[in-house]
This record gives sequence, C-alpha cells and structure tokens, in this order.
Amino acid sequence: MNGYPGDPGFFGALKELPLLFKLFGGFVFIVVVGGFLYVILRGTWRWTANNASEVITSPVTVVDKRTEVWGGSGNSSASTDYYVTFEFDNGSRIELQVRGDKYGLIVVGDHGPLTYQGTRFKEFHR
Repeated sequence: MNGYPGDPGFFGALKELPLLFKLFGGFVFIVVVGGFLYVILRGTWRWTANNASEVITSPVTVVDKRTEVWGGSGNSSASTDYYVTFEFDNGSRIELQVRGDKYGLIVVGDHGPLTYQGTRFKEFHR
C-alpha cells in the first residue's frame, strides 16, 4: 500500500495532470537524458580516436597561448583550461589543451619538438 489510505501514488497523480504538463515534462526529461548521452558518447569517441592515432613528434614554434575560465558562480570554485597553439614548419597550426604546470613553462616564440597523439598533448621540449 502506498502512503496513507486514498493516496493515488505517483502514477495516479501523473494520470491527473493536464496533457500539456505531461508533454513538457517528457520533453525536459528527453533533453536532459539526451544531453548526458551526447556528452558521454562524444568523450568516448574522442578518447577512442586519440588512442587510435599515431604518436607524432615534430618541430614546432609556439605562436599563442590562452586560458578559458569556467564555473565559479555562487559558492562553487572556478576551473581553468589551458591551451597552446603550435605552428609547424609548413605553416599549419594545431591548438592543444595542456596541463597548467606545462602551460607555465611554455613561452610564445619557443621552438622545439612537440609530441602529440590526435588532440592529446604529450610533451614539448624547448
């Protein structure tokens, strides 16, 4: 038996809701679940693609650095992502996300070998 006598329970109360509320609730549920599935599948695809890529080491020049700060509203702390743009000898460029400790050691104008795998930064030696 659910709750107290005469309690229709969750599904009983759901049956009494207007159709518009049911449709809106279903839409919100689908968007939220779909968003989670998209993020999980995209991350899995990127991880798999990076693992399937060969590890490449090539001479480069550092041409730019940037940060992206996100979060930090209310009582939550902010997070920072670090990116470095490398230019190859043929003029093509690649921007890779790097760890903060590596970001601090890299200076725009540095030359040296870059090791990366797909979109995954491995190492850069000045």
